[in-house]
Amino acid sequence: MSKNSALRIPHSAFSVLAAAAGGLLTLSFAPYDVWICGLLSLSLLAWLYLRASNRKPFPGRSSLWLAFCFGLGLFGSGGSWVYVSITEFGNSSVPLGLLLTAAFVSILALLLALPFYFLGRFTDNRISFALAFPALWFISEWLRSWVFTGFPWLFAGYGHIETWLSGWAPVLSVYGIGLLLAMSAAVVALAAAGRLTPIKQHVSIALIAAALAPWPLGALLAQVDWTQPESEEITVGLVQANIPQDKKWLPEFRGETISRYQDGTRVLSEQGVDVIVWPEAALPLLYGQAPNLMQALQRNAEQTQIDLISGVLYDRREAGAEGSRVIHNSAAVFGRSPSVYHKRHLVPFGEYVPLEDWIRGTIEFFDLPTSFIRPGAEGQQPLNAGGASWAPLICYEIVYPRLVADSALSAQVLLTISNDAWFGDSIGPLQHMQMAQMRALETRRYLVRGTNTGVTAIVDPRGRILEKLPQFERANMIGQVKAMRGGTPFMFAGISLVFALALPMLVAAMLLRRRATPDADSPLAGELSD
Repeated sequence: MSKNSALRIPHSAFSVLAAAAGGLLTLSFAPYDVWICGLLSLSLLAWLYLRASNRKPFPGRSSLWLAFCFGLGLFGSGGSWVYVSITEFGNSSVPLGLLLTAAFVSILALLLALPFYFLGRFTDNRISFALAFPALWFISEWLRSWVFTGFPWLFAGYGHIETWLSGWAPVLSVYGIGLLLAMSAAVVALAAAGRLTPIKQHVSIALIAAALAPWPLGALLAQVDWTQPESEEITVGLVQANIPQDKKWLPEFRGETISRYQDGTRVLSEQGVDVIVWPEAALPLLYGQAPNLMQALQRNAEQTQIDLISGVLYDRREAGAEGSRVIHNSAAVFGRSPSVYHKRHLVPFGEYVPLEDWIRGTIEFFDLPTSFIRPGAEGQQPLNAGGASWAPLICYEIVYPRLVADSALSAQVLLTISNDAWFGDSIGPLQHMQMAQMRALETRRYLVRGTNTGVTAIVDPRGRILEKLPQFERANMIGQVKAMRGGTPFMFAGISLVFALALPMLVAAMLLRRRATPDADSPLAGELSD
C-alpha cells in the first residue's frame, strides 16, 4: 500500500472537514480558550490541502475552496453573535436575519480564502509549502483588517494570549503570532501526511526546528520590559449601569439611566478614586441637548477633584451659517482638563449606513438609532485625566492593532469604552474583551475597559485581567493602573515587521519550487535537489 493510498478520503468529505477545522479554531478563543485547538485547526486545514493535492478532481482551485469552507466554519461559529445583533436589536425577522448573517459569513470566508488560491503556485515540495502556507495565512488576516473598512475579528493569534507565543505580541502583534502558529501547523501537517521522512534528514530537522523555535523564543521575549511605569498608581472607578439595549433610547427610561450613573459615581467618589469612567454613549441624549447636565458634571468633577470620562453622542454644527448638524460618537473628559475625542473608525450599519442613498429605509436594520454617526478627524490628541494621558478607543476601534498602536505612541494608558449590549448573551462580548487584552499586550500599556453590560475590566501590560465585573449586573468596580512610558517594536514599526517575514518566505517558496524535482506521486512530495 502506497503512502498516498493509506488513507482515502471521499471527495465530499474534504469540504466538511475543512468547515469543521474552521469551527475548531473558534474553540481557541474566548470563552472556550482551548489554545491547542488553534494549532490543530490550522494543521488540519494544511493537511487537507496536502491530501487534496493528490486528487485529480481537486486542481489548483482546491486550496481556494478548502480555505473558503474553513472560513464558513470559522465565521459561522465564531461570528454567530452577528445574528443576535441583527434579529434581537435590529428587529429583523428570523429568515432575514439568517440571510444577512449567511451573507456576512460568506463574504468573510471569501476574503480569508482568496490568498490561498495561490498556494499551489508557490508549493510543490515540503519546504516551499512550510514557507508559503503561513505567509498566505498572514496575508489572509491582513486583508480582512482593511477590505470593506475591515473586520479584524477571530485572528488566530488571539487564542495565544497565555501561551509562550504571547511574547511575540509586542514585536509582531497578533498578526505575527498567527503567522508563527501557521508555520508550526504546516510542519505538523507535513508530519501527519508522511512528508517528514528521513530521505533527507537535514531538511526534516530544519523544518521541525523552524516550527518549534518560535515557542521558546516567545517565552524569552515575554520577559523583556518594553515599557516602564512613569507614575504612582492611579485609582480608577468604573460604573457598569447595565441598561437594557431595548430601553436605552426610550425617553421614558432616560431618567433611570442618568440616575444609575449618578448613583454609581457618588459611591465611587466616596472611595477615593482619581478617575471615574462611564461607558460608550452612557447618556441617552446629545451633548448639546443637556447643557445643564453637562455643566453639572463639570462642576462636580472640579469640586471633588475626580476626573470623569464618559461616552457621549456629541453634536456640532458644520462650518458656515447654514451648516448641518454633525453627530459624533465621542468620549468627553469632565474635570481639570476638559476635552473631547471623536471616534474615528465607525461600525458599518451600527453607526453609519454604506450606500445610504440606496438602502436606508429598505428594512428596519438599516435604520438603527445610532446609524447617523460621522467619523472624527485623524491626529486627535489623547485625553488627560488623573495626571496621565489616555488613548481613547471607542468600542470597535479596539480591534484594530495599528490604530491602537498609533494612539498609544502619545499616551500612557489605553482606555476603551463600549456598549456590548448589542451582542446580547452571546460569545461576542467575551471575544471583544480578549482582543482588548491583546492590545494591552502589544503596546505594554495598562488598559481600562468600561462597558454598559460587561465585560468591564482592567488589564495589565501583559494582557492579564486584574479586575473584572460580571456581565449583565449593575455594579461598580475600583482598580489601579500606572502611566507607562516607552514603546514596543510593534508600536514603532507596525505590521512592516510581519511583512518583513512573510514576503521573503513567499519569495523563497517560489524560488525553491523552481528548483524542486517532484516525485511521481504528488506535486507536494518532491524534495530539493542537491
